[in-house]
Amino acid sequence: MESWEFWLAVAIIFVGAGIVKGVVGMGLPTIAMGLLALKMPPLEAATLLLIPSFVTNAWQLATGPSLSNLWRRMWPMLTAIVIVTLASAGLIVGGHAHIAQAALGLSLAIYATLGLLKIHFKVPPAHEPWIGAFMGAATGVVTGATGINVIPAVPYLQSLDLERDDLIQALGLSFTVSTMAMAAGLLHRGVFTHSPWLLGASLFALVAGFIGMFIGQYLRERMSLETFRRVFQIGLLVLGTYLAIEGFAHM
Repeated sequence: MESWEFWLAVAIIFVGAGIVKGVVGMGLPTIAMGLLALKMPPLEAATLLLIPSFVTNAWQLATGPSLSNLWRRMWPMLTAIVIVTLASAGLIVGGHAHIAQAALGLSLAIYATLGLLKIHFKVPPAHEPWIGAFMGAATGVVTGATGINVIPAVPYLQSLDLERDDLIQALGLSFTVSTMAMAAGLLHRGVFTHSPWLLGASLFALVAGFIGMFIGQYLRERMSLETFRRVFQIGLLVLGTYLAIEGFAHM
């Protein structure tokens, strides 16, 4: 896994995923996880993603306008994410790589389909605590099984009718908490002990991701955001469908 072809693939994947995040404000872990799964088992891909995912999302979280207000509003969801992700991180650690690959593909395909169809929900404020806790628990299961933390967290947060800057910060908060919980779950199961080279690869991926983000931020002012988002979602749908078919075919 440490040949020059591997490092080149990681660089290309994370620069590309960083460009997506720089343009649309999200998508680095999602697209990187899907592409990495073409080259390695989902467990190794999820581990490699930990550092770039945490740093880029923490940066997004720190630059937002109202962290304390979002925390008070989102704490039931975030608490559920932590508890369930810690409990379910063993799903991706187990020896069922093809099941994890199929689940990852399905998650990507569902996420892309919701985006393409522009399906939006509205959650009444009075019901946010219990619906948020349920969505957080569901996100924890998906994160623990696939390494992807966007389903159903992103559609739920979009349903809260937040202002644009608040939504971006809320996404950063959710992704940061999910990544920290996943990292704790994987560390508890000794992943870095068994594959210490992943730590260096994760740091390398962080640099590539930031390069891509800066390119994406430059491109954002010079292109149609809606067109880019649609191409991104179609690509995710194709990638997710392929991963799901491959995973189910080898079960």
